[in-house]
Amino acid sequence: MNRISSQLANQLSLVSLDGRRRPEPPALVVVAHGSRDPRTLNTVHTLLERVRELRPGLPVRLGHIELNEPLLPDTLASLGTGEAVLVPLLLSRGYHVKRDIPEMAAAALARTRIAAPLGPHPLLVDTLHARLVEAGWRTRMDEATRRASAVVLAAAGSRDPESAVDTGRTARLLSQRLGVPVVPAYATAATPTVDTALRALAARGRHRVAVASYFTAPGLFATQCAEKAPWIASAPLGTHPAMAHLVLHRYDQALATQPRTQPALASA
Repeated sequence: MNRISSQLANQLSLVSLDGRRRPEPPALVVVAHGSRDPRTLNTVHTLLERVRELRPGLPVRLGHIELNEPLLPDTLASLGTGEAVLVPLLLSRGYHVKRDIPEMAAAALARTRIAAPLGPHPLLVDTLHARLVEAGWRTRMDEATRRASAVVLAAAGSRDPESAVDTGRTARLLSQRLGVPVVPAYATAATPTVDTALRALAARGRHRVAVASYFTAPGLFATQCAEKAPWIASAPLGTHPAMAHLVLHRYDQALATQPRTQPALASA
């Protein structure tokens, strides 16, 4: 019933008060990395449904960088020479944001804008906080408990130094929210590792340590990091309502600030 209502709202939103059809807005193309874990694809599809519910009438598409279909070039090809805003379902700057996505967009006929990655942003901190509370984090604690507590923010990792800058900013925002140290750590390609961060915190007397999953969806890295938690581990960001709002925020932001690329055919 909800899906039928959403489809009806989509159709009505494209008709103006005088009965004429409004021009369709640029498509929102969510760009996911792709994963062999089926839970990842299920999570992404559910998140897209939430985005559609929040913005009836907005065409919402999905394109993957690798591993899953549809691949981003195929999604862009399906748009022909239409307009699209590409929103990376990625949490920081890095090779995919700086190279892969722009190159795929430049090769397409569609006129595209590329939004910033999701992070850092306060809405991500809202989601991280909510996931920690769901896992058992207490929002009120005495001073002795606070002095023994900390969080490891477990992220995928990248060789791009700007990725670590972005993750570090999220860690600082989360630390301010929780009132305890939050140390960024990585599953691969960057340091410190989750194990190293946990040992360093233990050496400082922080034995009540949670691992906050800074991943958009379940997968191998998220599972491996969670298994290292000495206390609790939160679930990935997933389909929390703030995530859908953030995707739309990045879409709107790109429309307002980013020049659109010209179709590949026109630049040849």
